[in-house]
Amino acid sequence: MTTRQSVTTVFDGALAGRTAIVTGAGQGIGRGIALALASAGARVALVGRTEATIEAVAGEITTRGGEAEAFVCDVSDGNAVARLAPAVVDRFGSISVLVNNAMSAAHGLLLDVDEDTYRAALDSGPTATWRMMRACHPHLRDGGSVVNLGSAAGIRWDPSGTGAYAAAKEAVRVLTRTAACEWASDGIRVNAILPLAGSGAMEQWFARDPDAAQGYLATVPLRRLGDPETDIGPAVVFLCSDAAQYITGHSLAVDGGQALVR
Repeated sequence: MTTRQSVTTVFDGALAGRTAIVTGAGQGIGRGIALALASAGARVALVGRTEATIEAVAGEITTRGGEAEAFVCDVSDGNAVARLAPAVVDRFGSISVLVNNAMSAAHGLLLDVDEDTYRAALDSGPTATWRMMRACHPHLRDGGSVVNLGSAAGIRWDPSGTGAYAAAKEAVRVLTRTAACEWASDGIRVNAILPLAGSGAMEQWFARDPDAAQGYLATVPLRRLGDPETDIGPAVVFLCSDAAQYITGHSLAVDGGQALVR
């Protein structure tokens, strides 16, 4: 399956009647996941800091016949997160799926990353994930699902240049495993994905340094970057669907085989 139509057809109706929250939904992987969830029948609450971008994604979904609403929220703001879940329930009546995607980047050598950048990654990554999961927990009971986004940077043998980012992402994975264990009796499944996908920044790097880009692609057995909607999105749909009802606490690498660690 290589086209958007063939991939999404597999999950037609798999999430019908469910409401999904996706943070960082205005661009990149978050946008792709939101589109895939909508294609599977979910109503999607698009969360982001920039109204114009999440409104644009809402427009894409409605144009395709889906249902979506934009919610402006900075997930690093605890008060804003506390207001978000009730607002989504007021709009859609329920919350069935939570996807924690938003996080500020913190790339660079450990001696070069400043404290404000590192704190921003922690606040928008693991701290925001913890807040979002706690806020949505009452609504997710008895059949809800959470998917948190980790990163293969945290399991590479040499995370040089991405250590601060990887530390935040690994904290997200620990929260994932913990919630999976603590909330199993509440009927909530919690998993993580470790995605590798194209982005605006990646495309700029490929254009600027094609030789380095090709060397990077050579580390990916499938020899390409994933598409946020047709490669990453379906993995999230699967983990949130009834087909994955016996999977929880798992980290799924969706990376063309690059990590080679399961």
